[in-house]
Amino acid sequence: MKRLAFKMHLNKGQKEEYKKRHAEIWPELKLLLKEAGISEYSIFLDEETGILFAFQKVSGDGGSQDLGQTEIVQKWWKYMADIMQTNPDNSPVSTELEEVFYMK
Repeated sequence: MKRLAFKMHLNKGQKEEYKKRHAEIWPELKLLLKEAGISEYSIFLDEETGILFAFQKVSGDGGSQDLGQTEIVQKWWKYMADIMQTNPDNSPVSTELEEVFYMK
């Protein structure tokens, strides 16, 4: 099992909408994530900077950021594009983070 972390950027004033949309995550998207080997997925918000910190435990080769070719993920990206920083294809602007410490 590997651990992945990355950061994204939420637009100012969109915290409650972001939380609402994730509380109502589409069942087919949740199933896709689980089928891709993602067993845990947490997102934290630094309200001061608008940075979203995401953490995943993954048993497969990639994480959620590698599912962009699927129709459901593209639809989710479009749904989220108005409340966060995105690339031209609506994928979230994200930066993979290097793990520098892990205590078991």
